[in-house]
Amino acid sequence: MRSIDVSEAIDSGRFSRFQWSVVVLCAVLLVVDGYDVFVAGTVLPTLIKEWGLSKPEAGMLQAWALFGMMFGALVLGPLADRIGRKKGIAISFVLFTVATLCTGFANTPEHFKALRFVAGLGCGGLMPNAVALMNEYAPKRMRGTMVALMFSGYSVGGMVAAALGIWMIPALGWKPMFWAAAVPLLVLPLILWRLPESLGFLIRQGRQEEARAIFARLQTGAAIQAQDTLVFSETKGAAASVIELFRHQRTLRTLMLWLSFFCCLLLVYLLSSWLPKVMQEAGYAQKASLLTLFSLNFGGMAGAIAGGWLGDRFGLPKVVVGFFAAAALSIAAIGYIPSVPVLFTLVFIAGATTIGTQILLYASVAQLYNLSVRSTGLGWASGVGRVGAIVGPTLGGVLLARELPLQQSFLIFAVPAAVATVSMLVFAVCNQRAARPVQAAVAANAP
Repeated sequence: MRSIDVSEAIDSGRFSRFQWSVVVLCAVLLVVDGYDVFVAGTVLPTLIKEWGLSKPEAGMLQAWALFGMMFGALVLGPLADRIGRKKGIAISFVLFTVATLCTGFANTPEHFKALRFVAGLGCGGLMPNAVALMNEYAPKRMRGTMVALMFSGYSVGGMVAAALGIWMIPALGWKPMFWAAAVPLLVLPLILWRLPESLGFLIRQGRQEEARAIFARLQTGAAIQAQDTLVFSETKGAAASVIELFRHQRTLRTLMLWLSFFCCLLLVYLLSSWLPKVMQEAGYAQKASLLTLFSLNFGGMAGAIAGGWLGDRFGLPKVVVGFFAAAALSIAAIGYIPSVPVLFTLVFIAGATTIGTQILLYASVAQLYNLSVRSTGLGWASGVGRVGAIVGPTLGGVLLARELPLQQSFLIFAVPAAVATVSMLVFAVCNQRAARPVQAAVAANAP
């Protein structure tokens, strides 16, 4: 009878077809999640006209979904540490797809807000659970890349929303944009059938037989017998608790990550909610304004993949600092409404360094905390970030209602990116200091 450390086997083994299937399934989930998040931005100009909304009222209309996301992240993230990632993902997925489908039947702003709140609960819960699951099945040497590839599905969902909006809204109106959520419900049984449960969760629950069956599919090269016991080295942590996030010299790093999440999600939802409307008011046609949303999400996908690859080679904190600095510069430059090719390039860069950086922040959180509190850490970071997501559309509505010059508005929009740059610099310095004792211990024990 042997004890096999699952995390060590995954880190040392090759990346198998089974692990690729986890990447693909989680990416599909996030395509739907991304669609749900960005579809509201595509229909916002139409809702403003149809329901006679002011810009601050339209901003609050967006904010209800983000309120839901905040509560979903805070509740469903930690809940999955207790009931399992798979159940947490299933609950989240059903919540937001059903609520999004029903949103297409809303006839008043009040009904729209209520349904978007419920959809937000599901969206907020799905993301931290999917990140935690993918982080567990990816070997450490390529974890950033795999999480980023998975998260590129989020940007693909935004691109699908923009592309459908270009065709569907002028021809059929805004409601069918939400009815499209019926399609993902049809594939939910397949996803739940193929998606594995967290190995760490199964081991903590004493469900060794189920854990051995999944471990055998990993094809790590470690042969396993029926009498072998699987262990997960990261499970030797404290029980899931928010207090645990501030222990082991993690207080300042946790706070800096929370501040970065706040600023990053503020920017993501500010741009995704108001960019089409701002471009229309700047003289662009509806199709061209929605193309900026497509460019934003295309940049997000490229930024996530490139950032994950760079993060695995140079360290995530350094890459995130550079991305936030680029975000500040590109967002500030958009306000000058340059020529069309330059404008779309700037929007692409802004998407790469905001949406893409959001994904890198999730990977940074997943690497900071051990398995026993990872979903809790992801849920709380995401929940704090959702406060920024609520502030973003609301702030955008207030600023645009004041009819400030576009240059001045976008300079204000760039401020959160500058703040996040500084906070991640502090995080990177703290990370280096925390790593020194560990590196010294390893060097002292080396033969």
